[in-house]
Amino acid sequence: MAGSGSPQPNRPKAPKPAEEAPRKPLQVMHISRREEQERLQKEATEAQTSSNKAVAEQPANAPIRPASTDPASDESRFDLDELKGMTMADLLGPADQSRRSGSGSKGMEISSEGKQSTPERSVDDFDFDEDAFLAALDENEPVGTTGEVATGKVIALESDGVYVDIGGKAPGFMPKNECGLGVITNLKERFPKGLEVEVLVTREQNADGMVTISCRALELRKSWDKVRQMEKEGKVVQVKVNGFNRGGVTCDLEGLRGFIPRSQLQNGENHEALVGKSLGVAFLEVNPETRKLVLSEKRAATAARFAELEVGQLVEGQVVAVKPYGFFVDLGGVSGLLHQSMITGGSLRSLREVFNQGDRVKALITEMDPGRGRIALNTALLEGIPGELLIEKDKVMAEATERANKARNVLRQQEQSAG
Repeated sequence: MAGSGSPQPNRPKAPKPAEEAPRKPLQVMHISRREEQERLQKEATEAQTSSNKAVAEQPANAPIRPASTDPASDESRFDLDELKGMTMADLLGPADQSRRSGSGSKGMEISSEGKQSTPERSVDDFDFDEDAFLAALDENEPVGTTGEVATGKVIALESDGVYVDIGGKAPGFMPKNECGLGVITNLKERFPKGLEVEVLVTREQNADGMVTISCRALELRKSWDKVRQMEKEGKVVQVKVNGFNRGGVTCDLEGLRGFIPRSQLQNGENHEALVGKSLGVAFLEVNPETRKLVLSEKRAATAARFAELEVGQLVEGQVVAVKPYGFFVDLGGVSGLLHQSMITGGSLRSLREVFNQGDRVKALITEMDPGRGRIALNTALLEGIPGELLIEKDKVMAEATERANKARNVLRQQEQSAG
């Protein structure tokens, strides 16, 4: 057992790791092309100087070596006169010339500083044919985008459809159910080879360059355009009822399925009996996007009556309603409004001072709105003096025809001044 006071052997201290010397940054050798050329030129100059010095130090009686008569000598192989005055740098040329010349590049020029440049070329240096370029574009332009109308010729028929040449890489294909409106039983009779047809592209080119086309879709588009034009003109058309349901009856118009609600029928209580009959109808809704074609027999009667009327015409009707703002007058299928401001030029205390419900009234038409079914009437223009209708109503009504002629002149003058 070691005593507490026994000396401990001296252990050698671990040597401290030598401090690493700081690393020097990597030296990047930069070789300048110009410096390299200057160095080569300097070496060539020193070599020439040493050669001249050696010749000058040669003894005067030193034998002169005769020129070689070997046909393969330098003089016979090289024209040394062309090399006079050239330095070594001139002989070597730019440092990258050999490397670039061996890469196979053509049409390049190398400047005196060794930089590569491309010679300028004008448009005239290129062989460019604009007509050939445009023709190539037309040839490769896709034929037949969705919604496009195309004209082509029938070139082949199959049991499931017809092939039509519309000018593309491949013919267009028209499925049998797209060959027209209704049912087509004999394709050969309907589409003989060589027949020129107008079609609508319904699907663009596939991988083979073929497009899907349709006669039916094109006819439907034309039908919707016709119906929209009829609606715009406010026409009344004749349709044949071909079916019914709980809400109304169905019909066919320009190949489109139309619907007439029961509320828009003159005889809506017994609408089943209308199948097979023709009705005169007007348009309530025409929407090609939702394929809605809603018609009305009642509005057709109104439209037919509107077609018989015009602004400035003298009409006669019966007062069917008295309102705080005027009278509603039945004109035989349509109603006109005789507003309180248009009754008389005098001071009117009460509407019933002039007319009551059930009275017969003669009035002039001053405004018409067939789309909204509105007609504006006027009796004040029939008065000789303002308020005459309040005093001698019967006389004004009896002379209404003669007074109406004068009133029309007043209306024309008002229209001209307003125009």
